Amino acid sequence: MRKASRPPWVSRRQFLSVVAGAAAAAMPARSAAQALTLPEALTDAGSGFPALSEVEGSRTRHTAPASASRIAYVGSFTSKSRNACGEGLSVFRVDAGSGAWTRIQLLADEVNPSFLALDPRRRFLYAVHADTDQVSAFAVDPQAGTLTLVNRQSTGGANPAHLALDPSGRHLAAANYAAGSVAVVPINADGSLGVRTDLVTLTGEPGPHRTEQTSSHPHQCVFDPAGRFMVVPDKGLDRVCVFRLDTATGKLVAADPPFVRTRAGAGPRHVGFHPRLPFAWVINELDSTLAAYRIGASGALTPVQIVASIPSTFTGNNTGSGIVVSASGRFVFASNRGHDSIGAFRVDETGGMLTPIAWEPTGGAMPRFIGAGPADHLLYAANQNGDTVVEFDIAAATGRLRRTGRDVSTGTPVCVVWR
Repeated sequence: MRKASRPPWVSRRQFLSVVAGAAAAAMPARSAAQALTLPEALTDAGSGFPALSEVEGSRTRHTAPASASRIAYVGSFTSKSRNACGEGLSVFRVDAGSGAWTRIQLLADEVNPSFLALDPRRRFLYAVHADTDQVSAFAVDPQAGTLTLVNRQSTGGANPAHLALDPSGRHLAAANYAAGSVAVVPINADGSLGVRTDLVTLTGEPGPHRTEQTSSHPHQCVFDPAGRFMVVPDKGLDRVCVFRLDTATGKLVAADPPFVRTRAGAGPRHVGFHPRLPFAWVINELDSTLAAYRIGASGALTPVQIVASIPSTFTGNNTGSGIVVSASGRFVFASNRGHDSIGAFRVDETGGMLTPIAWEPTGGAMPRFIGAGPADHLLYAANQNGDTVVEFDIAAATGRLRRTGRDVSTGTPVCVVWR
Protein backbone atom coordinates (compact mmCIF):
# COMPACT_ATOMS: atom_id res chain seq x y z
CA MET A 1 0.00 0.00 0.00
CA ARG A 2 1.34 3.43 -0.95
CA LYS A 3 2.02 5.68 2.02
CA ALA A 4 -0.14 8.82 2.10
CA SER A 5 1.78 12.05 1.59
CA ARG A 6 0.92 15.43 3.07
CA PRO A 7 0.40 18.37 0.69
CA PRO A 8 2.54 21.37 1.69
CA TRP A 9 -0.47 23.64 2.28
CA VAL A 10 -2.05 21.25 4.81
CA SER A 11 -0.86 21.39 8.43
CA ARG A 12 0.42 18.24 10.10
CA ARG A 13 -2.49 18.33 12.56
CA GLN A 14 -5.06 18.63 9.76
CA PHE A 15 -3.35 15.86 7.76
CA LEU A 16 -3.33 13.43 10.68
CA SER A 17 -6.99 14.22 11.39
CA VAL A 18 -7.94 13.41 7.79
CA VAL A 19 -5.91 10.19 7.77
CA ALA A 20 -7.48 9.07 11.04
CA GLY A 21 -10.94 9.84 9.71
CA ALA A 22 -10.30 7.83 6.54
CA ALA A 23 -9.03 4.89 8.55
CA ALA A 24 -12.12 4.97 10.76
CA ALA A 25 -14.39 5.09 7.71
CA ALA A 26 -12.70 1.99 6.29
CA MET A 27 -13.47 -0.12 9.39
CA PRO A 28 -16.52 -2.42 9.28
CA ALA A 29 -19.63 -1.14 11.02
CA ARG A 30 -20.26 -2.41 14.53
CA SER A 31 -23.48 -3.97 15.64
CA ALA A 32 -25.54 -2.45 18.42
CA ALA A 33 -24.11 -5.02 20.81
CA GLN A 34 -20.58 -3.87 19.90
CA ALA A 35 -21.27 -0.19 20.50
CA LEU A 36 -18.19 1.69 21.65
CA THR A 37 -18.27 2.75 25.29
CA LEU A 38 -17.07 6.32 25.71
CA PRO A 39 -14.57 7.40 28.33
CA GLU A 40 -16.10 9.19 31.32
CA ALA A 41 -14.51 12.49 30.30
CA LEU A 42 -16.38 12.48 26.98
CA THR A 43 -19.77 11.55 28.37
CA ASP A 44 -19.97 13.85 31.36
CA ALA A 45 -23.04 16.07 31.34
CA GLY A 46 -20.68 19.02 31.17
CA SER A 47 -19.57 18.19 27.63
CA GLY A 48 -22.44 20.18 26.12
CA PHE A 49 -22.83 18.06 23.02
CA PRO A 50 -26.32 16.51 22.68
CA ALA A 51 -25.10 13.61 20.53
CA LEU A 52 -23.78 11.95 23.69
CA SER A 53 -26.49 10.09 25.60
CA GLU A 54 -26.97 7.46 28.25
CA VAL A 55 -28.83 4.28 27.26
CA GLU A 56 -29.95 2.03 30.14
CA GLY A 57 -26.90 2.84 32.24
CA SER A 58 -24.30 2.30 29.51
CA ARG A 59 -22.82 5.28 27.70
CA THR A 60 -22.82 5.03 23.92
CA ARG A 61 -21.91 7.39 21.11
CA HIS A 62 -24.57 8.29 18.56
CA THR A 63 -24.05 10.05 15.27
CA ALA A 64 -25.48 13.57 15.50
CA PRO A 65 -27.59 14.81 12.61
CA ALA A 66 -26.03 17.56 10.53
CA SER A 67 -28.59 20.03 11.86
CA ALA A 68 -27.16 19.56 15.37
CA SER A 69 -23.79 21.00 14.34
CA ARG A 70 -22.97 24.57 15.31
CA ILE A 71 -21.21 27.28 13.31
CA ALA A 72 -18.32 29.30 14.77
CA TYR A 73 -17.04 32.48 13.15
CA VAL A 74 -13.44 33.37 14.00
CA GLY A 75 -11.93 36.79 13.37
CA SER A 76 -8.17 37.30 13.23
CA PHE A 77 -5.43 39.85 12.86
CA THR A 78 -3.86 39.55 9.40
CA SER A 79 -1.48 42.48 8.93
CA LYS A 80 2.29 42.64 9.24
CA SER A 81 1.97 45.65 11.54
CA ARG A 82 0.21 43.34 14.00
CA ASN A 83 2.90 40.64 13.58
CA ALA A 84 -0.02 38.45 12.59
CA CYS A 85 -0.38 35.15 10.78
CA GLY A 86 -4.16 35.19 10.55
CA GLU A 87 -5.69 34.39 7.18
CA GLY A 88 -8.91 36.41 7.36
CA LEU A 89 -12.43 35.60 8.51
CA SER A 90 -12.99 31.87 9.04
CA VAL A 91 -16.21 29.87 9.24
CA PHE A 92 -16.05 26.55 11.11
CA ARG A 93 -18.59 23.78 11.44
CA VAL A 94 -18.39 22.26 14.92
CA ASP A 95 -19.59 18.67 15.12
CA ALA A 96 -22.14 18.21 17.89
CA GLY A 97 -20.98 14.66 18.61
CA SER A 98 -17.21 14.90 18.64
CA GLY A 99 -16.67 18.62 19.11
CA ALA A 100 -14.33 18.60 16.09
CA TRP A 101 -13.93 21.89 14.19
CA THR A 102 -13.84 21.86 10.38
CA ARG A 103 -13.22 25.05 8.46
CA ILE A 104 -15.82 25.29 5.71
CA GLN A 105 -15.04 28.80 4.45
CA LEU A 106 -12.21 31.30 4.51
CA LEU A 107 -12.70 34.92 3.49
CA ALA A 108 -9.04 35.60 2.84
CA ASP A 109 -9.53 39.13 1.50
CA GLU A 110 -10.79 40.45 4.85
CA VAL A 111 -8.13 42.59 6.53
CA ASN A 112 -7.97 42.38 10.33
CA PRO A 113 -11.58 41.28 10.94
CA SER A 114 -10.98 41.79 14.64
CA PHE A 115 -14.42 41.86 16.23
CA LEU A 116 -17.64 40.22 15.09
CA ALA A 117 -21.33 40.34 15.95
CA LEU A 118 -24.46 38.60 14.67
CA ASP A 119 -27.79 40.37 14.32
CA PRO A 120 -30.57 39.26 16.72
CA ARG A 121 -32.08 36.91 14.12
CA ARG A 122 -28.67 35.57 13.11
CA ARG A 123 -29.21 36.34 9.44
CA PHE A 124 -26.24 38.72 9.15
CA LEU A 125 -22.74 38.96 10.55
CA TYR A 126 -20.95 42.27 11.05
CA ALA A 127 -17.21 42.84 11.44
CA VAL A 128 -14.98 45.80 12.23
CA HIS A 129 -11.53 45.88 10.68
CA ALA A 130 -8.69 46.98 12.95
CA ASP A 131 -6.28 49.63 11.64
CA THR A 132 -8.81 50.77 9.01
CA ASP A 133 -12.02 52.80 9.30
CA GLN A 134 -14.29 50.07 7.96
CA VAL A 135 -17.19 47.92 9.13
CA SER A 136 -18.58 45.14 6.93
CA ALA A 137 -21.90 43.34 6.62
CA PHE A 138 -22.19 39.69 5.54
CA ALA A 139 -25.29 37.65 4.73
CA VAL A 140 -25.40 34.28 6.48
CA ASP A 141 -26.54 31.26 4.49
CA PRO A 142 -29.37 29.86 6.64
CA GLN A 143 -28.42 26.22 5.99
CA ALA A 144 -24.64 26.17 5.60
CA GLY A 145 -23.76 29.19 7.77
CA THR A 146 -21.35 30.49 5.12
CA LEU A 147 -20.94 34.20 4.47
CA THR A 148 -21.44 36.51 1.51
CA LEU A 149 -20.28 40.12 1.62
CA VAL A 150 -23.18 42.59 1.48
CA ASN A 151 -21.41 45.96 1.78
CA ARG A 152 -19.03 48.10 3.83
CA GLN A 153 -19.27 51.50 5.46
CA SER A 154 -16.88 53.88 7.17
CA THR A 155 -16.97 54.15 10.95
CA GLY A 156 -15.67 57.72 10.66
CA GLY A 157 -12.51 57.04 12.64
CA ALA A 158 -9.32 54.99 12.69
CA ASN A 159 -8.98 51.53 14.16
CA PRO A 160 -12.49 50.41 15.15
CA ALA A 161 -11.84 47.92 17.96
CA HIS A 162 -15.35 46.80 18.81
CA LEU A 163 -18.93 46.85 17.60
CA ALA A 164 -22.35 46.13 19.05
CA LEU A 165 -25.91 45.99 17.73
CA ASP A 166 -28.76 47.54 19.65
CA PRO A 167 -31.54 45.11 20.72
CA SER A 168 -33.72 46.09 17.76
CA GLY A 169 -30.97 45.14 15.32
CA ARG A 170 -31.46 48.42 13.45
CA HIS A 171 -28.34 50.24 14.67
CA LEU A 172 -24.68 49.30 14.91
CA ALA A 173 -22.27 51.12 17.23
CA ALA A 174 -18.50 51.03 16.73
CA ALA A 175 -15.72 52.15 19.07
CA ASN A 176 -12.93 53.85 17.09
CA TYR A 177 -9.92 53.18 19.31
CA ALA A 178 -7.30 55.37 17.61
CA ALA A 179 -9.67 58.22 16.72
CA GLY A 180 -11.25 58.43 20.17
CA SER A 181 -14.81 58.34 18.86
CA VAL A 182 -17.96 56.24 18.82
CA ALA A 183 -19.99 55.86 15.62
CA VAL A 184 -23.55 54.80 14.93
CA VAL A 185 -24.33 53.15 11.59
CA PRO A 186 -27.90 52.23 10.61
CA ILE A 187 -28.76 48.69 9.51
CA ASN A 188 -31.21 48.47 6.65
CA ALA A 189 -33.99 45.90 6.34
CA ASP A 190 -31.86 43.86 3.92
CA GLY A 191 -28.98 43.73 6.45
CA SER A 192 -26.86 46.23 4.57
CA LEU A 193 -25.18 49.12 6.36
CA GLY A 194 -26.39 52.65 5.74
CA VAL A 195 -24.58 55.98 6.00
CA ARG A 196 -23.39 56.84 9.50
CA THR A 197 -25.99 58.70 11.61
CA ASP A 198 -23.73 59.84 14.45
CA LEU A 199 -20.10 60.24 15.46
CA VAL A 200 -19.31 61.27 19.02
CA THR A 201 -15.77 62.36 19.86
CA LEU A 202 -14.71 61.58 23.43
CA THR A 203 -12.74 64.39 25.07
CA GLY A 204 -11.02 64.79 28.40
CA GLU A 205 -7.68 64.64 30.17
CA PRO A 206 -5.68 61.52 29.25
CA GLY A 207 -4.41 59.15 31.90
CA PRO A 208 -0.81 59.10 33.15
CA HIS A 209 0.57 56.25 31.02
CA ARG A 210 3.05 57.82 28.60
CA THR A 211 2.41 55.55 25.63
CA GLU A 212 -0.98 53.90 26.16
CA GLN A 213 -2.90 56.98 27.30
CA THR A 214 -1.89 59.80 24.99
CA SER A 215 -5.53 60.47 24.01
CA SER A 216 -9.00 58.96 24.12
CA HIS A 217 -9.06 55.23 23.32
CA PRO A 218 -12.55 53.71 23.53
CA HIS A 219 -12.00 49.97 23.48
CA GLN A 220 -15.55 48.67 23.55
CA CYS A 221 -19.22 49.69 23.23
CA VAL A 222 -21.81 47.42 24.84
CA PHE A 223 -25.54 47.69 25.43
CA ASP A 224 -26.81 46.65 28.85
CA PRO A 225 -29.07 43.54 28.91
CA ALA A 226 -32.23 45.66 28.87
CA GLY A 227 -30.97 47.75 25.96
CA ARG A 228 -31.45 51.02 27.84
CA PHE A 229 -27.83 52.20 27.87
CA MET A 230 -24.56 51.75 26.03
CA VAL A 231 -21.37 51.63 28.09
CA VAL A 232 -18.02 52.65 26.58
CA PRO A 233 -14.81 51.96 28.53
CA ASP A 234 -12.23 54.58 27.48
CA LYS A 235 -8.75 53.21 28.12
CA GLY A 236 -7.05 56.49 27.25
CA LEU A 237 -9.12 58.82 29.45
CA ASP A 238 -9.56 56.49 32.45
CA ARG A 239 -13.32 56.83 32.11
CA VAL A 240 -16.28 54.55 31.64
CA CYS A 241 -18.78 56.53 29.55
CA VAL A 242 -22.52 55.91 29.37
CA PHE A 243 -24.87 56.81 26.50
CA ARG A 244 -28.47 56.31 25.53
CA LEU A 245 -29.26 55.58 21.89
CA ASP A 246 -32.15 57.50 20.36
CA THR A 247 -33.44 54.80 18.02
CA ALA A 248 -35.59 57.25 16.08
CA THR A 249 -32.64 59.39 15.01
CA GLY A 250 -29.67 57.07 15.44
CA LYS A 251 -28.02 59.62 17.76
CA LEU A 252 -26.17 59.00 21.01
CA VAL A 253 -27.22 61.00 24.07
CA ALA A 254 -24.87 61.21 27.03
CA ALA A 255 -26.28 59.88 30.30
CA ASP A 256 -26.42 61.97 33.45
CA PRO A 257 -23.68 61.79 34.65
CA PRO A 258 -21.95 61.04 31.33
CA PHE A 259 -19.11 58.97 32.79
CA VAL A 260 -17.44 57.62 35.90
CA ARG A 261 -13.72 57.99 36.50
CA THR A 262 -11.50 55.02 37.23
CA ARG A 263 -8.26 54.97 39.16
CA ALA A 264 -5.55 56.94 37.38
CA GLY A 265 -3.72 54.67 34.98
CA ALA A 266 -6.25 51.84 35.24
CA GLY A 267 -7.05 51.83 31.52
CA PRO A 268 -10.63 50.47 31.42
CA ARG A 269 -10.99 48.06 28.51
CA HIS A 270 -14.09 45.82 28.54
CA VAL A 271 -17.33 45.58 30.52
CA GLY A 272 -19.71 42.76 31.43
CA PHE A 273 -23.21 42.94 32.93
CA HIS A 274 -25.15 40.80 35.36
CA PRO A 275 -28.02 39.26 33.36
CA ARG A 276 -30.70 40.35 35.85
CA LEU A 277 -29.30 42.54 38.62
CA PRO A 278 -28.02 46.16 38.36
CA PHE A 279 -24.32 45.30 38.43
CA ALA A 280 -21.51 45.69 35.91
CA TRP A 281 -17.84 44.77 36.01
CA VAL A 282 -15.00 46.39 34.06
CA ILE A 283 -11.62 44.84 33.41
CA ASN A 284 -8.89 47.45 33.53
CA GLU A 285 -6.13 46.69 31.06
CA LEU A 286 -3.19 48.68 32.38
CA ASP A 287 -3.30 47.91 36.11
CA SER A 288 -4.75 44.38 35.80
CA THR A 289 -7.79 44.95 38.00
CA LEU A 290 -11.53 44.36 37.94
CA ALA A 291 -13.88 47.10 39.09
CA ALA A 292 -17.41 46.36 40.26
CA TYR A 293 -20.16 48.94 39.70
CA ARG A 294 -23.77 49.37 40.72
CA ILE A 295 -25.98 50.68 37.89
CA GLY A 296 -28.48 53.40 38.74
CA ALA A 297 -31.81 54.04 37.08
CA SER A 298 -30.31 56.77 34.89
CA GLY A 299 -27.40 54.54 33.87
CA ALA A 300 -25.03 56.10 36.40
CA LEU A 301 -22.22 53.78 37.48
CA THR A 302 -21.20 53.75 41.16
CA PRO A 303 -17.96 51.90 41.96
CA VAL A 304 -18.17 49.46 44.86
CA GLN A 305 -14.99 47.37 44.62
CA ILE A 306 -11.62 46.90 42.92
CA VAL A 307 -9.93 43.49 42.88
CA ALA A 308 -6.81 42.24 41.10
CA SER A 309 -7.38 40.19 37.94
CA ILE A 310 -4.21 38.16 38.60
CA PRO A 311 -3.05 36.24 41.68
CA SER A 312 -0.96 38.14 44.22
CA THR A 313 1.89 35.66 43.74
CA PHE A 314 2.39 36.56 40.06
CA THR A 315 5.26 39.06 39.75
CA GLY A 316 5.56 39.32 35.97
CA ASN A 317 4.11 41.83 33.53
CA ASN A 318 0.44 41.56 32.63
CA THR A 319 -2.41 43.39 30.96
CA GLY A 320 -6.10 42.62 31.36
CA SER A 321 -8.10 41.81 28.23
CA GLY A 322 -11.54 40.19 28.22
CA ILE A 323 -14.44 39.71 30.60
CA VAL A 324 -17.42 37.33 30.57
CA VAL A 325 -20.31 37.03 33.01
CA SER A 326 -21.83 33.56 33.30
CA ALA A 327 -25.42 33.09 32.15
CA SER A 328 -26.43 32.43 35.75
CA GLY A 329 -24.83 35.67 36.91
CA ARG A 330 -23.00 33.80 39.66
CA PHE A 331 -19.51 34.03 38.16
CA VAL A 332 -17.28 36.52 36.35
CA PHE A 333 -14.33 35.44 34.21
CA ALA A 334 -11.42 37.70 33.27
CA SER A 335 -8.53 37.00 30.88
CA ASN A 336 -4.94 38.05 31.50
CA ARG A 337 -2.16 38.54 28.94
CA GLY A 338 1.22 37.85 30.46
CA HIS A 339 -0.08 35.57 33.17
CA ASP A 340 -1.94 33.95 30.23
CA SER A 341 -4.85 32.85 32.32
CA ILE A 342 -8.56 33.18 32.94
CA GLY A 343 -9.46 34.21 36.46
CA ALA A 344 -12.77 32.96 37.87
CA PHE A 345 -14.58 35.11 40.44
CA ARG A 346 -17.68 34.45 42.52
CA VAL A 347 -20.37 37.16 42.54
CA ASP A 348 -22.01 38.36 45.74
CA GLU A 349 -25.47 39.03 44.36
CA THR A 350 -26.41 41.26 47.27
CA GLY A 351 -23.81 43.88 46.40
CA GLY A 352 -22.04 42.83 43.20
CA MET A 353 -18.64 42.33 44.78
CA LEU A 354 -16.24 39.64 43.57
CA THR A 355 -14.28 36.92 45.37
CA PRO A 356 -11.46 35.12 43.52
CA ILE A 357 -11.97 31.40 42.97
CA ALA A 358 -9.02 30.22 40.85
CA TRP A 359 -6.94 30.94 37.76
CA GLU A 360 -6.78 28.54 34.83
CA PRO A 361 -4.02 28.71 32.16
CA THR A 362 -5.36 29.44 28.69
CA GLY A 363 -2.96 27.02 27.02
CA GLY A 364 -1.51 29.73 24.79
CA ALA A 365 0.04 33.18 24.80
CA MET A 366 -1.87 36.47 24.89
CA PRO A 367 -5.55 35.52 25.33
CA ARG A 368 -6.96 38.69 23.81
CA PHE A 369 -10.53 37.39 23.74
CA ILE A 370 -12.75 35.19 25.89
CA GLY A 371 -16.37 34.46 25.10
CA ALA A 372 -19.28 32.24 25.99
CA GLY A 373 -19.95 29.19 23.89
CA PRO A 374 -23.10 27.75 22.31
CA ALA A 375 -23.94 26.15 25.67
CA ASP A 376 -23.98 28.12 28.92
CA HIS A 377 -21.30 25.97 30.53
CA LEU A 378 -18.73 26.45 27.76
CA LEU A 379 -16.14 29.22 27.58
CA TYR A 380 -13.61 29.89 24.83
CA ALA A 381 -10.27 31.70 24.85
CA ALA A 382 -8.65 33.05 21.68
CA ASN A 383 -4.89 33.03 22.21
CA GLN A 384 -3.65 35.76 19.90
CA ASN A 385 0.03 34.79 20.01
CA GLY A 386 -0.64 31.10 20.67
CA ASP A 387 -2.62 30.65 17.43
CA THR A 388 -5.27 28.59 19.21
CA VAL A 389 -8.86 28.70 20.32
CA VAL A 390 -9.19 26.72 23.56
CA GLU A 391 -12.41 25.34 25.04
CA PHE A 392 -13.21 25.25 28.77
CA ASP A 393 -16.05 23.70 30.75
CA ILE A 394 -17.52 25.78 33.61
CA ALA A 395 -18.44 23.83 36.74
CA ALA A 396 -21.98 24.96 37.56
CA ALA A 397 -21.56 24.67 41.32
CA THR A 398 -18.09 26.17 41.78
CA GLY A 399 -17.32 28.27 38.69
CA ARG A 400 -14.02 26.50 38.21
CA LEU A 401 -12.78 26.04 34.66
CA ARG A 402 -11.64 22.76 33.14
CA ARG A 403 -9.88 22.59 29.82
CA THR A 404 -11.76 20.06 27.68
CA GLY A 405 -8.90 19.25 25.31
CA ARG A 406 -10.83 20.46 22.27
CA ASP A 407 -8.31 23.02 21.01
CA VAL A 408 -8.36 24.55 17.53
CA SER A 409 -5.27 25.70 15.66
CA THR A 410 -5.87 28.93 13.71
CA GLY A 411 -3.64 31.92 13.03
CA THR A 412 -3.81 34.93 15.38
CA PRO A 413 -7.43 34.49 16.53
CA VAL A 414 -8.96 37.52 18.27
CA CYS A 415 -12.74 36.90 18.31
CA VAL A 416 -15.18 33.97 18.22
CA VAL A 417 -18.97 34.18 17.83
CA TRP A 418 -21.47 31.34 17.50
CA ARG A 419 -24.53 30.63 15.42
